[in-house]
This record gives sequence, structure tokens and C-alpha cells, in this order.
Amino acid sequence: MRIIVYCFSGTGNTRWVCERLSAELRSIGHTVDLFPIKAEFAPPPANGYDGMLLGYPVHAFNAPVPVLKFLKKLPAAHKYLPVWLVRTSGEPLKLNEAAGITPKRLLKARGYTVKGELHYVMPYNIIFRHPDGMAVRMREDAERAIPRDAALISAGKGELCKNGAFRRMVSFTLRVEHPAMPLIGRRFKATEKCVGCGKCASLCPQGNIKMVNGKPQFGKSCAACMGCAFLCPQDAVKISLLNGWRVNGAYTFEGAPAADGEVIRYCRKSYLRYFHKMEE
Repeated sequence: MRIIVYCFSGTGNTRWVCERLSAELRSIGHTVDLFPIKAEFAPPPANGYDGMLLGYPVHAFNAPVPVLKFLKKLPAAHKYLPVWLVRTSGEPLKLNEAAGITPKRLLKARGYTVKGELHYVMPYNIIFRHPDGMAVRMREDAERAIPRDAALISAGKGELCKNGAFRRMVSFTLRVEHPAMPLIGRRFKATEKCVGCGKCASLCPQGNIKMVNGKPQFGKSCAACMGCAFLCPQDAVKISLLNGWRVNGAYTFEGAPAADGEVIRYCRKSYLRYFHKMEE
């Protein structure tokens, strides 16, 4: 089986999941090609492959704008081609399943058949920073689930999420992020801590950051991936109206995983249900 993987990732969580899934699929005999979804890169069409994975983080219970734009330009399938959606989010709320509504519709319109939806909880890169133990447990549980999910993909199996009126309403309402982020993103700025290293510009999947006189200049195509603020080595990027939610610094994923009693109070029951299900 030859599988193509398209992946949009800002801070690396979704990229890590897609890379691990790709490695697992290769280990059981499949050929896998992984391509990033970026503004300046046109991935090859999926025709000629036997399956497709589409990886992306959940943004306000929706798929990110670059993913939707990519799907609208994706060449129509010339044959039956199964697709699996691979999503990551910072919390295990069922509302995150609504982030598959529009991608499924766009894929169906272009002749693809979505066979399954996979979901992995990974530590936040915005809103607040997860404790190290929580991050470790999330990563370990993803490692547990990936072989099981790869086996499902290999067998051509999967499950689809069902989204009722409430999820659709919430998702539609929060889609305001799509037109809002280009406006908010233009007001991102670097503080006096900036040393002009250019890491933010080199990492931005949208190509939205240019270095001008040794300082980053933010354009009008921000997609809220948060790579610039999260991965800045000097913690020098302020994210305008969202600065109170700014998280800086990559997780090390070191140490012991959080025990049940150490799980944070925010969405505590949902986290515990997710952890216990992944650890069965």
C-alpha cells in the first residue's frame, strides 16, 4: 500500500504525530510519503497512492484556514481513495470532533472517501502551559495509540465522528477566527528581547513573517499556528489581543507522566477519560 500524508503543523505536535504514524506504517510494509502544507509549497497530488492521511491541529473546534484552502485546491481523485483525518488538540473535548465537518465535506466533493478520524491530545501551545507530567502522559499515550491506529489504516478501517446541531453551531460560531486572525496577526510584534535570529520567519508555515532590518515583520496571512511565539528562543513575540494566552518554550517531554491525582482541574474528567481509554 502506498500512502501520502499531508500535514499542517505550526509548533510541531501534529508533525510529530504524522511522522510517528508514517514510521509505524513503514514498519509494517507500506510506502509512505509525507509532505507539509505550506503557503509556498505545492504538495504532489494524491493520485497514484492507495491511501491518504490529512494531519492538522484543531483551531477553535475547526480545521485551520491553510488546510481548508489546500483541500479546495486538491486535485480530484481519479479512483476510490480512502482518507484518514489525523487531528491534534490541547484538550479531549468532544467538540473537537467538529473540526472534521468541513474537511469531510470538501474531500467528498472532490471524490475522496473519508474512512476514519484519529484524534490525539497534545500539550497546548496557546491558552496556558500544561504541566510537564501532563505533556509526558499525552506523548506516551499517543505512542501507545499509534500502532493500533496504523493497524486500522493498514486494514482500511476506521470510524467517523457524528456531529449534531450543537457541535455544528459552536464550530460555526467560532469560525470567526478565520477572518479575525489575519487582522490580529498583523499586530503581532517583537519586543526589545528580539535578537534578530529569524527563527520565527523560517518556521512560519504561512510565510507570513519577513525579516526587515533585523526584526520580524508580520504580514496579513496569520493562521494562528503560534509557532512564532511558542518557539521564539528569546520569548520576544507578543501576540496582540491574545497575549494573555501566550505560551513560550517547547516541551521537553522528560520526567514521569502525571498520575490521575496530578491531572489539572481544567477539563479534568475529559482528560482522565481520554487517558484511561488510550491506556486500555
